[in-house]
Order: sequence, then structure tokens, then C-alpha cells
Amino acid sequence: MQRKAIIIGATGLVGQQLVKQLSALYDKVIIIARRPPKYINASMHYYQLNDFENLADTFASIDIDQQTDAFSCLGTTLKLAGSEEAFRQVDYTYNVAYAKLCLAKGVQQFFLLSALGASADSRFFYNQVKAETEAAIEQLGFHSLNIFRPSLLLGKHKGRPMERLSQGLFKIISPVVPESVPAHPITAKRVAIAMAMTAHQRYERAKFQSNRPEPKTVIIDNKQMLAMTRVKK
Repeated sequence: MQRKAIIIGATGLVGQQLVKQLSALYDKVIIIARRPPKYINASMHYYQLNDFENLADTFASIDIDQQTDAFSCLGTTLKLAGSEEAFRQVDYTYNVAYAKLCLAKGVQQFFLLSALGASADSRFFYNQVKAETEAAIEQLGFHSLNIFRPSLLLGKHKGRPMERLSQGLFKIISPVVPESVPAHPITAKRVAIAMAMTAHQRYERAKFQSNRPEPKTVIIDNKQMLAMTRVKK
């Protein structure tokens, strides 16, 4: 049986790393993006999407089913979006629309990249929207929803000077900051590996422990991702 994955946000910091991981686990990786990812191989099928308002039209021609795992690394920043309304459109509206289309095609497992601090009670608009997105997708009723909440992402971000500054400062102090600190920054690659590992572990458990119930919603926080991907010395 062919294993398939579908992903949006594949050209972002985590998404670029995740498509590499998924290509090693799945027979077919479907990528929906405005531009093709830097890394692409024979197992990947790219669908160009110039406007997310036309996402439903793109989905009409995509062959996915209940054997397909859906991933979203789609997200932006308030500065890049230009306004709170535009930010909400990307992080909330487009993610929820994608999740609904996946569910309508029979997808049972959804993997969502969120953020540390996501909370409806947060005083930060960014964290409020992340929490609203999590809640809206959870209410759709996927068989399994896996939410990943990383801290500051380490990697090259175009047009994000404040993040580059934060990353520079972290490199100076990182030798004395243990990974047990909940908000310890994490590389995009380690987040991608944690997402892929979670998907693979669920697949293996489903094969060999079919009678064991799985929780419908699992939140993998930053500390857990650091532990999952720590290199043993």
C-alpha cells in the first residue's frame, strides 16, 4: 500500500527541512506551494499555487485518501504580513481551509507546526492566533492531530532581522544554556526531524499495536522536540 504525505509551507524554514525527511518515509510526497522547494526528488509531486484562495481548485486534482498524512508548516510574521488581518489570513484562515480539504479527502492524521506560547489567553496577538488555529483544526475531528510548538527557530530567515539578531545573541550564550530550558531555541532541522519521527512512530504503532487506542490530540512541546532529536555522545 502506497504511503503518501501532503504538505503546505514546504518552502519555509521548517518546511524545507521537512520535505527531505518525508521523502525518506513516504512513497509519495505532495507539495502545494507558490514556488518549488529547493530540494526535490522523484517521489515528490509539486503543485503550484499562486493564490491560496484557489486552494480548493488545486485539491480537486490531487489524489489523496485516508492513507495520506497531512502536514502544515505554513506561517508568517506580523511584520511580513503587514497587518493583523493579513497575518490571521495566512496562519488561521489558510491553515484551517487546508485542514478541511484534507479531511474531506479522507485524511485521518494531521501534523501542525504551531509555536511555543500558543494560548487564547496570551497578551500577544501572534500566540492568540496560533491557539485559535490549533483549536479550530482540533474541532474538525481528525483521527489524530499532532501539534508541534517550537521556540525560537534557528536558521536563515529572509526579511526577519529581529530573529537574526536573537539567533546571533543565542550563539554567544548557548554554551551555558542547557537544552532543559523550555524556551531553548531549536534548529528548523530538529523540528522537522521531530515531526517526521512522530509520524513514523504512529505508523509503526498502528501496524503492530492496532488495538491500542491513540490520543486524538497530542502536543509536542519544544522541550520534547529537543529530547527526541538530541544526538547521543
